[in-house]
Amino acid sequence: MKKKKILFYDTTLRDGSQAEGISLSSNDKVLIAKRLDQFGMHYIEGGWPGSNPKDMEFFLAVKKAGLRRSRVAAFGSTRRAHTKVQSDPQIKALLDAGTRVVTVFGKSWDLHVTDVFRTSLKENLLMIYETIAYLKDKKIEVIYDAEHFFDGFKANPEYALKTLQHAARAGADNLTLCDTNGGALPHEVRHAILRVKRAVRAPLGIHCHNDSELAVANSIQAVGGGCVLVQGTVNGFGERCGNANLISIIPDLQLKMGIRCFTPAKLKELTALSHYVAEICNLPPMNNQPFTGRSAFAHKGGVHINAMIKNAKTYEHVRPDAVGNYRRYLVSELGGKTNIMIKALELEMELQKDSPETKKILAEIQRLEYEGYQFEAAEASFELLVQRVLGRFKPFFTVNDISVRTENIGNGRPRSIANVSVIAKGAEHVESAEEDGPVNALDSALRKALAKTYPVISEIHLTDYKVRVVNSEAGTRKTWTTVGVHENIIEASWKALVEAIEYKLHKG
Repeated sequence: MKKKKILFYDTTLRDGSQAEGISLSSNDKVLIAKRLDQFGMHYIEGGWPGSNPKDMEFFLAVKKAGLRRSRVAAFGSTRRAHTKVQSDPQIKALLDAGTRVVTVFGKSWDLHVTDVFRTSLKENLLMIYETIAYLKDKKIEVIYDAEHFFDGFKANPEYALKTLQHAARAGADNLTLCDTNGGALPHEVRHAILRVKRAVRAPLGIHCHNDSELAVANSIQAVGGGCVLVQGTVNGFGERCGNANLISIIPDLQLKMGIRCFTPAKLKELTALSHYVAEICNLPPMNNQPFTGRSAFAHKGGVHINAMIKNAKTYEHVRPDAVGNYRRYLVSELGGKTNIMIKALELEMELQKDSPETKKILAEIQRLEYEGYQFEAAEASFELLVQRVLGRFKPFFTVNDISVRTENIGNGRPRSIANVSVIAKGAEHVESAEEDGPVNALDSALRKALAKTYPVISEIHLTDYKVRVVNSEAGTRKTWTTVGVHENIIEASWKALVEAIEYKLHKG
């Protein structure tokens, strides 16, 4: 591992929360901050205390959270034009946040100075210098975010560099170059950084947005060019197309470039961190996310799997366990007999690749997938299919009759009523249930009908339709997925529902 020290600056709580669809409470932000601290994140940007009461509430709350490793940063702007820095209410709010680190952004692009701030280029330089000098006089660590630096460098390189020189003279601890619009290309980033290093002698950082899908690439290029601080967010959450994804940058630097970022034990927590933050943000983890996505190390093609069994390096660029993920072999008509054999082993059932049973299972999968079934994400359905083909599955109940109707549609208060009749252990059980939706009503009625015969039914709950547990501190629960196919959506849902309960009874 190279000894080069890289610091990571997480802005999920500020820049990440500006993503469409994300709304974090003060408590949510504290939970994420505690998890980032546990991971060992060097800096956590908490928000902009001058912009809204919720962010100031977070800064008060996080002081009681007992963070041990991370430094919390408050974020804000340079002083307003033609205003004394000590009289600026936004600067006062930054001090009131009570953090040891303050990040201030200033304008690097002359277009923004004249058209947004509506002031002179000279006054903007004074705004940068005086704000940083004032904060440094308060014994605060100051990170200067050179907003729109790469666009400003293209338009007027001399002025963009001059803004950095004023920040450095004022005593900024780090000059972070921002690709705020996300339009820079990797070679442009490297060229600009080399010019900056000749113009100033302060430590440099990088802050990239992903509008050209190059935020990770640009951040890695910046580190190669000499930047020692990387800003980004967990899962790349952020405004518009998102920010640089720390979940990808960290393993790229450590596992690919040999730069020690975190201990190997902490790197193994990366997948858990990624999923935890997604849960708090009430967003599903992205299956195809590199390194930590559920599909990142999932293998489906038969040729791939055959090679993987012989040598895992054939189709994996890093070991999944290095980032806390795991390898998966998917069952489908594309995978062939090898997939089935491997999946059966995972279920503690040994099959021979060319046995009649394996061939029969593959034929059944191909038939069902032709009808529309997909087993790669419905492993409970796959296990029951194997048990049925092998003759090991004993039906626990049979469905005698079902019906469901929905009333009051259109008036804002629809209701669904389901009636279910089942035969369990020789006895008929008839129950009905009323719920908001037809599937929920069928689920309630079926479980009521089976509860007396199989009390274990009370332990399971339907979590369909993208319902997720947001309170990640409540603990983990055993979940499983089944699939049902029919041209009628209610019939398809019923098939999956019955199979889910059969799976629970089968597993005990």
